[in-house]
Amino acid sequence: MSDRIDRKELRTDNFAVAVEHNVEYVADHRAKFIQYGLIALAVILLAAGFIWYRNYQHDVRQEKLSDAIQIQESNITPGALPGPLSFATDQAKRDAANKAFGDIASQYSGTREGWIAEYYLACITADAGKLDDANKRFQKVAEGANKDYASLAKLSLSDTAFVEGRGAEGEKLLKDLIENPTILVSKEQATISLARHFVTTGKIADARKLLQPLTSTPNGASQAAVQMLGDLQSQ
Repeated sequence: MSDRIDRKELRTDNFAVAVEHNVEYVADHRAKFIQYGLIALAVILLAAGFIWYRNYQHDVRQEKLSDAIQIQESNITPGALPGPLSFATDQAKRDAANKAFGDIASQYSGTREGWIAEYYLACITADAGKLDDANKRFQKVAEGANKDYASLAKLSLSDTAFVEGRGAEGEKLLKDLIENPTILVSKEQATISLARHFVTTGKIADARKLLQPLTSTPNGASQAAVQMLGDLQSQ
């Protein structure tokens, strides 16, 4: 019994000594503790300020990207008066969209919104028939963006490759996407794209081989696969 009490007292005494020592140490080094405390507080405030600024910047980027997409999706109205979302010609709309997405890509390079803007710029350039410039932009996104947006750029690169007669390159891109699907480009989507290419190049048997397994998939890809197979039957 006494042995346990002695041990308990020993632990308590040791704790008291440690507290006393710490109190004395703080008293002797009060100036430094205050200095370090202020530094710690400054670091916390700086971190909090950075988080707020980052979130604020994210909101700003999101708003600018939303505005740019609205421009891209706006209708052409011949004779319309110039306005933020009013365009009389396709060229006027294209110029406005290029300006909006270009500003985002330049100001927020490397961010999610910056890569999305870069992808839109590539699509606009491709629609204008400037495939060389479009390919450069798509390639930039494919190499620099995260895997989701990179996969979308690779899908577009495969389209331009087929248009330009570089079928082997387009097939390679699609096969890579089939093996490495993402949220934005599913395995089924890449498979259907490759099957379409096979159809246009006369590889009907290869197209059927790709499409047949998709007919039993529980998603929208099955409907597209069934439709394509039906079209092939009538040929």
